[in-house]
Amino acid sequence: MMADEDKLRDYLKRVLGEAQRSRQRVLELEAEKSQPVAIVGMACRFPGDVASPQDLWRLVSEGREGLSGFPEGRGWDVEGLFDADPSRAGKSYTDRGGFLHGAGLFDAGFFGISPREALAMDPQQRLLLEVSWEALERAGIDPGTLKGSDVGVFSGVITQGYGMRGETPPELGGYLATGVVSSVASGRVSYVFGFEGPSVSVDTACSSSLVAMHLASQALRQGECSMALAGGATVMANPATFVEFSRQRVMSSDGRCKAYSATADGTGWAEGAGVVVLELLSEARRNGHQVLAVIRSSAVNQDGASNGLTAPNGPSQQRVIRQALASAGLSAADVDVVEGHGTGTVLGDPIEAQALLATYGQEREPERPLWLGSVKSNLGHTQAAAGVAGVIKMVEALRHGVMPATLHADTPSSQVDWSAGAVELLTEARDWPDTGRPRRAAVSSFSMSGTNAHLILEHSPEPQAESVAEPVSDVVPLVVSARSARSLVGQAQRLASFVGSASDVALPEVAAGLVSRRAVLSERAVVVAGSRDQALSGLGALARGESHFGVVTGGSLGGAVSGRKVLVFPGQGSPWVGMGRELLECSAVFAARVGSVRWSWSGGWIGRWWMCCGGIVRLSFLSVRMCGSRRVLR
Repeated sequence: MMADEDKLRDYLKRVLGEAQRSRQRVLELEAEKSQPVAIVGMACRFPGDVASPQDLWRLVSEGREGLSGFPEGRGWDVEGLFDADPSRAGKSYTDRGGFLHGAGLFDAGFFGISPREALAMDPQQRLLLEVSWEALERAGIDPGTLKGSDVGVFSGVITQGYGMRGETPPELGGYLATGVVSSVASGRVSYVFGFEGPSVSVDTACSSSLVAMHLASQALRQGECSMALAGGATVMANPATFVEFSRQRVMSSDGRCKAYSATADGTGWAEGAGVVVLELLSEARRNGHQVLAVIRSSAVNQDGASNGLTAPNGPSQQRVIRQALASAGLSAADVDVVEGHGTGTVLGDPIEAQALLATYGQEREPERPLWLGSVKSNLGHTQAAAGVAGVIKMVEALRHGVMPATLHADTPSSQVDWSAGAVELLTEARDWPDTGRPRRAAVSSFSMSGTNAHLILEHSPEPQAESVAEPVSDVVPLVVSARSARSLVGQAQRLASFVGSASDVALPEVAAGLVSRRAVLSERAVVVAGSRDQALSGLGALARGESHFGVVTGGSLGGAVSGRKVLVFPGQGSPWVGMGRELLECSAVFAARVGSVRWSWSGGWIGRWWMCCGGIVRLSFLSVRMCGSRRVLR
């Protein structure tokens, strides 16, 4: 009898133990599915010469806007397109917007794309390639190291009619289909970079890029990819958007988005592109990537059968906000500011403001209202890139501890009952102090398709790395590389601009980042500097194509000739008189290469020895191929 009881007791213990382990695993899986997502890199192009997140922050923090007249060079009838009379068919009653005037510029060779194929590609595809590369490098990741990995790509894009009007030039035949189809926007990035994770193009109109970020976060949490690029791009290839919405009379007369303002008279169209690099927070920290901000949660829903196909639905907006808060386990009072959709339309803005008052505006302390603004007041409505523009703006705001002002909103809209809740417009910039909990911001994107998205960001203070002191006498090498000599000049100019403006970053940190956190490409230069002034002098000379005692330039011949490669260790010690003479005599290729080297270090034998030994990045090894009994330098 006692033996039976012991067996039963052991059995029950085993069953209970297994049940506890199963329950623990279920909890772990649920935690993984709700794990925060880290933003580890960002890149963008927006009106007003915005070419980086830092540029965007300067634009909004200084209260500037990026609007201009219609762009030249696109084949638009700039003079004949405008007519102040909104009843005129085929015309636009506004002649201003937010344009990317350099949208036609593209370094096709950098991505291994032929000129004909590049011409057939929608500029939106080109921009997504560029900002995706930049976003990865800004995250400290060499894009080349991710080839064959499960990186996902989620791209918001709206077909803008590129290449679809008029006859197709014969030379573009065979390229136009992949050049203009929206599905290829994400697929092109995956193909060029060699990514093998999910690749999804998203078109929900104005909410496309925020929906793309929502889908990317879900894919990360479900283990479909270990890293994701998410964002969107819009370039208006023709003026159809202006003409169509002039007929609907929903555009502002001056091209400005006067979000939530009593003077709001319609939306203003704009262009832009933005991409963020996402990882699960635990993976980002394990990989040592800097966490710029954290996506606590996001939600997407639909207006359904509302009062019109393109009309906003206030109750649906309230639901998507509550879904995002519930998913994050937060209350409305835990969010400090909302980057609103805020297009400046007479119908849409009041509906959105009332939804915010009914959600975030309730159960808050009067002295801590929800602050509301919109980057569209600076840029215009960047359409498929609107959501990611708001995210990049708010990530920078979180990091700087400042809520920037919204333009053109000095008098709040009289169509909104602002007394219905604690919501106030950011008519001026405000400090965003620490309150004992993380700073939080939400971003909304709504769409004429009826698809709504809401995302909650959280400041994630990272431990500050110890700054490397500026050296007193030691020098550091600033390595600059590009695919072509012309691009090398551009890289030198950009690096000079950064070194000159980033006084809080020590020169050794810049040097270390250039060799450890960026791709090393075929055209190369090294600027040797012992101070910031020397670095600027050398970079300036490199950008101007001038000789400088601290600059060495050269190129890699990798891939120029075929054959098997071996590594030869040249030995240790100093160079000697006559070094390389025998190879000069027996190898015509080596002799021709040495004869064509662009010597630019006036230091004499030092520069020659450096260049002959592979220079710049191969100081210890020579890469050669076997050619009969000869060894030919590559």
